[in-house]
Amino acid sequence: MKQSFDIRGGADMGRKNLPLLRTQLAAEGFDFFYLPHEDEYQNEYLPDNAQRLTWATGFTGSAGCAVIGLETAAVFVDGRYTLQAADQLGADLFDTFGFPEPGPFAWLAAADLAGKTVAYDPQLVSPNDLAALDHAVTHAGGTLRATEPNPLDTAWTDRPAAPMALVAPQPLEFVGVSAADKRAQLAEQLRTDGADAAVITSPASLAWAFNIRGGDVMCTPLPLGRAILHTDGTADLFLAEAKTSPALLEHLGNGVRLHSIDALERELGGLAGKKVSLDPSVASAWFFNTLDRVGADILRASDPCALPKACKNAAELAGTRAAHIRDGAALTRFLHWLDTDAQSGEVTEIDAVIKLEQFRDATGELNDLSFETISGAGPNGAIVHYRVSTATNRKLERGGLFLVDSGGQYLDGTTDVTRTVPIGTSTDEMRTRYTQVLKGHIALATVRFPAGTTGTHLDVLARHALWQAGLDYGHGTGHGVGVYLGVHEGPQRIAKPWNAIPLAPGMIVSNEPGYYKTDAFGIRIENLQYVTGPAPIAGGEIDMLGFENLTWAPLARALIDTALLNTDEIAWVNAYHAQTLAHLTAGLADAPDVLAWLKDACAPI
Repeated sequence: MKQSFDIRGGADMGRKNLPLLRTQLAAEGFDFFYLPHEDEYQNEYLPDNAQRLTWATGFTGSAGCAVIGLETAAVFVDGRYTLQAADQLGADLFDTFGFPEPGPFAWLAAADLAGKTVAYDPQLVSPNDLAALDHAVTHAGGTLRATEPNPLDTAWTDRPAAPMALVAPQPLEFVGVSAADKRAQLAEQLRTDGADAAVITSPASLAWAFNIRGGDVMCTPLPLGRAILHTDGTADLFLAEAKTSPALLEHLGNGVRLHSIDALERELGGLAGKKVSLDPSVASAWFFNTLDRVGADILRASDPCALPKACKNAAELAGTRAAHIRDGAALTRFLHWLDTDAQSGEVTEIDAVIKLEQFRDATGELNDLSFETISGAGPNGAIVHYRVSTATNRKLERGGLFLVDSGGQYLDGTTDVTRTVPIGTSTDEMRTRYTQVLKGHIALATVRFPAGTTGTHLDVLARHALWQAGLDYGHGTGHGVGVYLGVHEGPQRIAKPWNAIPLAPGMIVSNEPGYYKTDAFGIRIENLQYVTGPAPIAGGEIDMLGFENLTWAPLARALIDTALLNTDEIAWVNAYHAQTLAHLTAGLADAPDVLAWLKDACAPI
């Protein structure tokens, strides 16, 4: 649970391990190796044994890829990681390029690969990426070849063991629907789609469908495994034997056949001649190759668990509300600390991360962080995906802003909240930008919209006030969130790029507009909210959906310029603060000083 502040990686790691990989490639007769960041499960957070890109290059960013050759090597990163890549990658070892432009496939297509063989691991590559990789290598005159085992895994002689956390049943009071009922619902959908079975490759879908949770991945209670769902409502579940227990077997019941993960390929062979649903956005090329080889009829379709998992039921929403109230009280204790003890100018970003986790841990119900806390003081707050380390740690200097984006994993819910606060006296520019961000947040919180509306349709609302001032932010406005699952969950999203999934009742999304001034400060205001309705509007002609707030923590009143808010926006702030005080008072009864501070922080503006 404790966040690490020493980021492993760097040029020394690449300098040590790159020759080992090249030796192995040469021994196997390969000239190049395509190495993505992703692991076999497409996880956001990777277990230590799956940090292949870091091992080979020293780059620790959460996205990117590399093409490793016997004499040359290239690493591709997006704009978030340009500076980090320059710092961590040895310039004498790696050429660094942008992603998606030019990206690895354009780079390979432009290379001279005549007579060369490019290796890839089919378990790490999606079918779409494999098609692009094959086209690029063929265009350049080379030969693409799948390799198993992965040559990097062979070269990585001190590779950590795979995680083997016990898989535990998730109590029915928190999930609301039994696993058997979920499988029956999924089976009905499969029959409607004309499929005989579905292969579930996403650990989050596995956790949801079987009402189980694990501990194989940091910040997300995922069990790493696979499953095959059948149209009669039964299922085959594949887990490492070390993760199972008598309690799990009792929970799964007779409708689930439990297998060792090593039996997966054999059981996939039993799908020969059947129509099998498989999601190309989350399943690797290995699954498509294997099913094709055994003679299955592959139906490319969305993971059948994704949409029902996104639409939370009453029990899941009740648990999430309780988790957010608990989390909000812990965060308020932290905000009080920021406004008192941390105003000295001597507190560091790491100090703040540790203090916040202590407040959450003191609830007695924190199981993990939901992601590594973003703790950005001054110019570090302008780095959207900043991760504090001992090398970058800054003091919360007076006259600046401090941005903290954090969350917790509780048995009944997952939280994600961002607050920006002043350290000392803020400038007029800071107050103006904060208020413009707040206006966008309010617009998205209060919108009503018809069925069929997607997050793409709503994204402009959060940007409107900034756009009118010639400003914008470079990240999405909202992502889905699970219930004691992933803090980033699809298929819904609120962002500029097109998302085809309509927002539906029960979906949880974040509302997080921001503004970032390079080398100066960053501002983000983030609450979680869920879709409600449909419900009528007085005088309206059609029922409308809306949002209900989940996150309760005071805003930075000192940063609000009321002259920039209209009457309705002021009323929203006052109502939000009144509800925050009402929700959090009981949880702060043991801290009268914090409660008194909260009453002042929630006073009408």
